[in-house]
Amino acid sequence: MSIQKKIEVFGDSLLKGVQMRIEIFGDSILKGVQLDTSKMRYHVDNNIDLQLIGSKHSLDITNHSRFGCTVTKGYDLIKKWLHGNTTPCNAMIMDFGGNDCDYIWKDISERPYDEHLPNTPIDIFVETYHKIIDLLKKHSVPVILTTLPPLEPQRFFDWFCKGLNKENVMKWLGTVNAIYRAQESYSRAIENIASETNTMLVDLRGAFLKHRYIEDYLCEDGTHPNTKGQKIITDALMEFADMVALRSDMGFDY
Repeated sequence: MSIQKKIEVFGDSLLKGVQMRIEIFGDSILKGVQLDTSKMRYHVDNNIDLQLIGSKHSLDITNHSRFGCTVTKGYDLIKKWLHGNTTPCNAMIMDFGGNDCDYIWKDISERPYDEHLPNTPIDIFVETYHKIIDLLKKHSVPVILTTLPPLEPQRFFDWFCKGLNKENVMKWLGTVNAIYRAQESYSRAIENIASETNTMLVDLRGAFLKHRYIEDYLCEDGTHPNTKGQKIITDALMEFADMVALRSDMGFDY
């Protein structure tokens, strides 16, 4: 089924007010994790208003997102969910990549001249995402992917390399902007996966980049959206739901 047809079918259900079941699998971004600066620790403070989106479009949304989840861990969770699930699922939203593109910074600080790979090398990331999409297709579950919200590299570096030999880390990195580029490459890979598999896509990254000062929407760690950033995610998800409903309502000729 083409992406246009998937949007049409999904939008038709939204338009008719049919109760739809949506499952979300992802990492701490959609889990709503923020950094508590007073205690300098992470906690769930989820202001992504899934209830608002659900009530407007008759969606029953269940969020399975987990802190630290990678695409490979997500694959295992989704297989387990499919095995135990008996209720039809109208769509699954997936948000992986933020942990996949990260590194073990302690190892880098101790051995800056060694080769260091991301938690999930990008070829395995792409391959695993394809496996998940293929699996869900076999179970007739429509897929919606999301791009990655951008990070602020200096904040990221300062937070995740706290207590480490930053000089050594910089020997390996070359520039803090390398952190941004590495994460961006995974977001672009998600765009390519969506295109290659005719999968619907919510461009969270694009929604953030519309704002001039990205740091205003991120926690002090430079990567987790703060409350204002979570509002951007809410708006992007709502805009996507509104868009597919509108396209169906206007009877677009695909």
